[in-house]
Amino acid sequence: MIAWTIEQAKESRYIDKVIVSTDDREIAEVSKKYGAEIPFLRPKELAEDDSKVIDAILLVIEWIEKNDMYYDLIVLLQPTTPLRTSEDIDNSIELLFSKKAQAIVSVCEVEHHPHLANTLPEDGSMENFLSFELANKNRQQLPVFYRLNGAIYLAYLDYLMAKKGFFGEGTYAYLMQRRKSIDIDNDIDLKFTEFLLKD
Repeated sequence: MIAWTIEQAKESRYIDKVIVSTDDREIAEVSKKYGAEIPFLRPKELAEDDSKVIDAILLVIEWIEKNDMYYDLIVLLQPTTPLRTSEDIDNSIELLFSKKAQAIVSVCEVEHHPHLANTLPEDGSMENFLSFELANKNRQQLPVFYRLNGAIYLAYLDYLMAKKGFFGEGTYAYLMQRRKSIDIDNDIDLKFTEFLLKD
């Protein structure tokens, strides 16, 4: 997944430098083999299950600035969403320019409509699961909902630093197909992604 993500980043017309942030030496070696830079191993406290991605990004930005480098934009490409392509990366950057946006975040249409979901009481009763209005509507009549797909997070560095994240009044959505939006969290996701790649 990491190799695939690095290759897509390197094929982008706009990306000048590919940096992998990891605390794992094996991942670092694989990343170097595929042409990414690993300027340092991420500190353990930024590599825990509850660690925030933004803190790892800010550490990379700090390293860039300490080494007298300057970049306008940063693109976060999480390897767990490997079906995004260099075309998606370039299209999202072009969207940033055309919208005069400060940040772009990729989304896709939700697989299961949130209006058709609810919590359940202890006894499992579905009496109030759906409102009367929703219970009598076809799925096609419901408004379209989108979700974050984890594939592309893009922002100007100064906006990212000011917001401490990618979201704010200058952020716009880059819409991706659900087929390219698989986020690998378990073995089933991995098997499905392998099937799509073979297909």
